[in-house]
Amino acid sequence: MSTKVPAANVRLKRAYEPPAAQDGTRILVDRLWPRGVSKESAALDEWMKDIAPSADLRKWFGHAPERWEEFRSRYAMEVHQRPDLLERLQSLARRGPVTLVYSAHDEAHNDAVVLRDLILDHRTKS
Repeated sequence: MSTKVPAANVRLKRAYEPPAAQDGTRILVDRLWPRGVSKESAALDEWMKDIAPSADLRKWFGHAPERWEEFRSRYAMEVHQRPDLLERLQSLARRGPVTLVYSAHDEAHNDAVVLRDLILDHRTKS
């Protein structure tokens, strides 16, 4: 069995978008629960709070695009301190579709984007 995760198996979706059958395993990757979203409407299989950026890093980043590259680097270091969680996500994604659910408004600059690259074993820029 290949250890590489197929890119098509790792999807990103905002918590405010409705779940779909093709989402596969839905995992919330934020430390905080998305405002105004019920557990039923989120239709999550798991909430992985511990893989989310630390509170300090999240507050420092503040979704400021000018801090994006530094955030990517710092967050990658944090994730690598929890190899068990990263391996779990990779294992799930090897078996089928996994949707990383997040609540950020910015779809290009958020923790799920970095996490997807780490799951796919893409190197983050430092």
